[in-house]
Amino acid sequence: MAEENMGALQARKQAICRKAQRLHGRFYERCAHWSFNRSSDVEPIRWHREHWMLAGTALLITLLSGFIMPSWANAMRPAPTPVAHTLLPLALPKAELVQAPVSTVDDWQVVRVKPGQTLSDIFSAQGLGMSDLQQVMDAAGEHKSALHSIRPGEEFDFLLDSVGSLKGFRFDPDDTSRAIVRFDGVQPTLALQQRDIDRREQVAHGVIRSSLYAAGDQAGVNAAMIGKLADLFKYDIDFVQDLRVGDSFTVIYDDIYRDGVRYGQGDIVAAEFVNQGKRYTAYRFKKADGSYGWFSEDGRPIQKSFLRIPVDFTRISSKFTTARMHPILGRMRAHKGVDYAAPKGTPIHAAGDGVIKYHGWERGYGNFVVIQHNKTISTAYGHMSRFVKGQHVGERVRQGEVIGYVGMTGLATGPHLHYEFRVNGVQRNPQTVTLPKPEPLPAAQLARFESQVVKPQLARLTELDNRIKLARANAPASHDN
Repeated sequence: MAEENMGALQARKQAICRKAQRLHGRFYERCAHWSFNRSSDVEPIRWHREHWMLAGTALLITLLSGFIMPSWANAMRPAPTPVAHTLLPLALPKAELVQAPVSTVDDWQVVRVKPGQTLSDIFSAQGLGMSDLQQVMDAAGEHKSALHSIRPGEEFDFLLDSVGSLKGFRFDPDDTSRAIVRFDGVQPTLALQQRDIDRREQVAHGVIRSSLYAAGDQAGVNAAMIGKLADLFKYDIDFVQDLRVGDSFTVIYDDIYRDGVRYGQGDIVAAEFVNQGKRYTAYRFKKADGSYGWFSEDGRPIQKSFLRIPVDFTRISSKFTTARMHPILGRMRAHKGVDYAAPKGTPIHAAGDGVIKYHGWERGYGNFVVIQHNKTISTAYGHMSRFVKGQHVGERVRQGEVIGYVGMTGLATGPHLHYEFRVNGVQRNPQTVTLPKPEPLPAAQLARFESQVVKPQLARLTELDNRIKLARANAPASHDN
């Protein structure tokens, strides 16, 4: 069966070949020698000499065309117009060798004083001893007084080397300068540097609800500013007995910025205090001698000729009277002064400028001082625990200067100051006596004070008062339960 199939297949192939010979006899004759059968005996295609010559000629023509045609095209282009070039000499600066700058910024360590710290504590915390502190004190010279009493929040700067030795120390002798002590050389050096001080005015308003200091805290001013405010009006207002709920104050003050950083609250520029419906004002003014003072609207100094009360007291233990039962003698006697109870050792201040007339022991008065202020007025201070060292009869004292300390010497049952105000040798009630008014500013200064200070600052205070009144009027009513 297989042999029959092979025979039929072979017959079909032969028939196809005969048909192709008939259709393409001429082509078949020319290609009869081609064969795809490698086992065939037909000879493969061979190139003769004329074939190689024809192929080489064609290749040569192709290569020459690649070179000749671009050259002919360039030759046919028009010649370009020549452009004239001018050469300019360029002088370059001689390059210099620049070294990287060496940093000269010192690494100062800033230390802020904490409550209860001493300067020796601060030096010890930096790994320094008392010898280092003494070196700083010696080098500070006349400015070392600023180091004797330091305050919380005050800053000191230390410059230490790699082994922790002190190389520099900075502190502020006052608000406007900085002292720099260096130990770089054989001998220590001291330099003063002026600080860039900027003052910016601020306004605060407070109402007394419980205490003056509480009102100040609510108004955003610190205790020191409230103390300055009380010092301004202490000649007219007794801040222990005269304050009432509803009293108010308005203060315009300087905010001090040092080297662009807020340093603290400065002096009062203008202030108003309303006590029991009565209005008091104070304005800062630069006098002809360059010093500053505070004056009322009529140009009179706020600082009166006399202090109404020459001591910080806790209460009045005995008032001025023509008849009282003496606590020790046990009989009726006139009490021709005011007793201000205060802790033992509280400073007592001179009520006004004057000369010490008496200084020593005086029977029931104990340690006793009398100051003569003018031809008619004198003040007396009794029961002192001790005097200020160095003061004596004939010495001149200034208003506010400490002349002694509260005690209970003489006939006294507790520590207090017995204070007398005498006119032509006769005792007057210190609480009610009319104190002499200080002289106003000279006419020329008074005119400048009124135009440059009172007028603008009074306008600001009035505007603020109006705003406060308007705000209160528009505020919803509060109801206490």
